[in-house]
Amino acid sequence: MTEPLFGKDYEQVELIDSQLKGSVFYLVSGHGGPDPGAMGKIGKNILCEDEYAYDVTLRFGRELMRHGAKVYFIIRDPHDGIRNELYLQSSTDEVCYPNSEIPLNQIKRLKQRVDAINTLHRNERQGSYKRCIELHVDARETKKNIDIFFYYHEGSKNGERLALTMRNAIERKYQLKQPGRGYSGDVSTRTLYMLEKTIPIAVFIELGNINHFRDQQRLIYENNRQALAKWLCDGVIEDFDKSK
Repeated sequence: MTEPLFGKDYEQVELIDSQLKGSVFYLVSGHGGPDPGAMGKIGKNILCEDEYAYDVTLRFGRELMRHGAKVYFIIRDPHDGIRNELYLQSSTDEVCYPNSEIPLNQIKRLKQRVDAINTLHRNERQGSYKRCIELHVDARETKKNIDIFFYYHEGSKNGERLALTMRNAIERKYQLKQPGRGYSGDVSTRTLYMLEKTIPIAVFIELGNINHFRDQQRLIYENNRQALAKWLCDGVIEDFDKSK
């Protein structure tokens, strides 16, 4: 199959198995358009949340597709594709599905995304396992190193299960790849517009602190972004199996 959003080098997507056949995902990368989100700095290089969240989202979606999932990318950039550079250049040409200009006003921006997701969800006839996953990068003081953590809507048992399953999958990966490192990423409820308003079960993920050196390494190296995508996908596959 072909997905032009991935760019020339990655647009051809090979199906490697059907572990996620019948599943549907609505993936949302945080901010975009006129809003770059959180901003960090390495030397003279500015790191923008929306660019790194978008790259991981594309990689994550591609992994899901390789396992047979149907994926909608809610925030879309017609030019970027999957990028391998350390420092991703900021742009403002992202649009909201299918091709709507992203407003600057936060509530209008979030409502636009929710409306796009819910419209797609109502019209989607495939499968009973449908999930909305939103990826962000947090911004805290430079001394605060954080691990990947997850939010779900209070009362959503399936949202809680998905968040916990993905979180635990990442912890196992760190134990395997970096023994003794430890992992402190947690799962909790949070009152967020996207979690409250989307019809499909939703999980909100923070990939790290864009102002902390160790978390920045997780973001700037393309092999780390790819590992994140793969590990998130592994957690989804595990949750999908639990849903059967």
